[in-house]
Amino acid sequence: MLSIYSVEEASARILKRRPFDETVVPPAVAESLKATFGRPLTPAEAVAQILSEVRREGDPALLRWTEKLDGRAPDSLRVPQEELDEALAALPGNLRYSLEQSIARVRAFHQRQPLTSWISQDLGGTLGQLIRPIRRVGLYVPAGTAPLPSSVIMTAVPAQVAGVPEIAIVAPPVRGTGKIAGVILATAALLGVSEVYTLGGAQAIAALAYGTQTLPAVDKIFGPGNLFVTLAKKQVYGAVGIDSLAGPTETVVIADENARPEWVAADLLAQAEHDLLASAILLTPCRRLAEAVSQAVGRQLETLSRAEIAASSLAARGGAVITRHLEEAIGLSNAYGPEHLCLAVADPWRWAERVTSAGGIFLGENSFEVLGDYIAGPSHVMPTGGSARFASPLNVWDFIHIISLIGLTPEDARRLGPSAALLARSEGLDAHARAAEVRQ
Repeated sequence: MLSIYSVEEASARILKRRPFDETVVPPAVAESLKATFGRPLTPAEAVAQILSEVRREGDPALLRWTEKLDGRAPDSLRVPQEELDEALAALPGNLRYSLEQSIARVRAFHQRQPLTSWISQDLGGTLGQLIRPIRRVGLYVPAGTAPLPSSVIMTAVPAQVAGVPEIAIVAPPVRGTGKIAGVILATAALLGVSEVYTLGGAQAIAALAYGTQTLPAVDKIFGPGNLFVTLAKKQVYGAVGIDSLAGPTETVVIADENARPEWVAADLLAQAEHDLLASAILLTPCRRLAEAVSQAVGRQLETLSRAEIAASSLAARGGAVITRHLEEAIGLSNAYGPEHLCLAVADPWRWAERVTSAGGIFLGENSFEVLGDYIAGPSHVMPTGGSARFASPLNVWDFIHIISLIGLTPEDARRLGPSAALLARSEGLDAHARAAEVRQ
């Protein structure tokens, strides 16, 4: 069942954003940390210790922490090419077709994103910008409760379109095996990415950031992960670039009285089954619809393999909110800034014009969010935790950097120098001013 809230109740509970640093650590996690490290540690303290050990020791620390946290260390940190080839050969034909279809659509979408260097003399002198791909990137592929080959596609394809020459993938092993799930290896092989490492958690982020004897450091790290991965990315930022601090997945569905309760329920459950911290929220002015969706959720839960996770996340962080009208629902969503916003309403294009904060807008009930997860075209790596108010989905621009060009003539220098010198002296920087004045 789905709890139904008033706007006031929801604003104090499921629509209330909490800072990332205030994440409540479940007792089971606290006990696990104590057992693993031999003393009580916060997640941030545990991550800091792992980062420090990997930075100091390199591969030995990676192997030690992988064995301790994942049940077995791999025979080799880097996956041999023959293992990638074998995984691809073993891939069922129908799954290979679906992966190739997803790759083609994601590539075609990102190839439409303009990347243009420019040079102009209209401003006096020669000025411009050079677009250059990042030299080397690391992609973290989560596989905590299930392998996610879609995350390989959604991060590697934009990097390839941007022209990144070196792409390294890290993914945790299936617990107790020391090996990455075959479908992840096969997807990397389909994409032509041969640099794959059996590494997960904070130790993988440390290796990417600092480099080890086996894994050369990267310039920027991409990809979602659990709390420990996110904390690790936060702590290594500066030594290396990061894409974002990813939080738990979230969906807001705005629906009117014509929406189909079974479809809305299915879309909410598709998010809720991710993990216990996922958020799946319905905003609607129609109480009758909210009640029908709640009943549909109860029926569908009985058939799900991850019903316990979905039910728990809905109980803690999900629900239906009864608004006065659709305008209020849009306003609440804009303030919340959801990762995914699904408009299950008549004329969704009209309402999309009023959306100011969302990672992605899914227009109408046939544009359901699960298609965005796998095959629609845009990357499914989208801003979470309210960061959709200022951040964007992962895209080609995340994998490039801009170099400014300044080419001025002697005449330009004489014309602009006096103003530069005056501005420098106003800041108390005499040497700056003199560098301009000696050219007059």
